[in-house]
Amino acid sequence: MFKDSLETVALFGGSFDPPHFGHKMVVEEALKTLSINKLIIVPTFLNPFKTQSYSTPYERLEMSKEIFKSFSKVEVSDYEIEEKKPTPTAQTVQYFQQRYRVQYIIIGADNLNSIDKWYNFKWLNKQVTWVIASRVGYVVSSDKLRDFIVLDVVADISSTQIRNQNK
Repeated sequence: MFKDSLETVALFGGSFDPPHFGHKMVVEEALKTLSINKLIIVPTFLNPFKTQSYSTPYERLEMSKEIFKSFSKVEVSDYEIEEKKPTPTAQTVQYFQQRYRVQYIIIGADNLNSIDKWYNFKWLNKQVTWVIASRVGYVVSSDKLRDFIVLDVVADISSTQIRNQNK
């Protein structure tokens, strides 16, 4: 299959522990801004930089399906969860490149400081345009990224805040 004939997608991975309206705002803004056929949400089995998650991988998958079900151009993938181990983004991109033209990876601005520590970062950086969702308290600038777009999302919320409120 020729690369030009493949659907163009953006990948939005994360723990989604739990998914919340800030994630929905990122998706809404990405769908308005990016020229894509589909946005694929990819909940992690376990974030490679964390040792545990609050909810199980399958609970986070189901919560993600529920929160994003109203978006016709959004698919929630169980790829990383079915890997049953922390899965580097580079591996996930390679997996989806078999079926799609992976044009974008959506990340939160909180990931910028450590982005160059991601597994196979140099390869990833050549493959995609990064889409950075702004976040309260984080500066959106990077000399590490080859190409990036900023999504101006104003949502002063995080999964950590939600978990802490429910304790």
